[in-house]
Amino acid sequence: MPITRRHFVTGIAAYALAASALPSHAGGILTAPQAYAQAASGKILLIDIRTPEEWQATGSGSGAKRLDMRHEDFVTALDHLLGGNRSKPVALICARGVRSSRLSRALREAGYANVFDVPEGMLGSYAGPGWLDRKLPLSQ
Repeated sequence: MPITRRHFVTGIAAYALAASALPSHAGGILTAPQAYAQAASGKILLIDIRTPEEWQATGSGSGAKRLDMRHEDFVTALDHLLGGNRSKPVALICARGVRSSRLSRALREAGYANVFDVPEGMLGSYAGPGWLDRKLPLSQ
């Protein structure tokens, strides 16, 4: 049964409410340099899940596809970018790793097999200094 927007949004909301009860990130983790290198080499699809306002303010990591996680057809658009193959590796990046962590969990629950999180995000977090402070390439 394909995932609907309603199921997807409901799943994200449930994960957000339960986040404090969840163990540490259960999926793959990439540093910003690892995500950049793998995206540049074509080994992974890097998705910047932030908002258009955030993209405008900082740009996106070079090689990242922009896909606002709030967009109503996010799953359909992601499936299109993956060529319909939910086993292809995909990495999610947001500002500081909160949204990407929650969304990566929800996507794994929805049947995506190789979802990775970039927990330091664009701006830095507990996980590292972030894409910008590491001076990794950007696209506007």
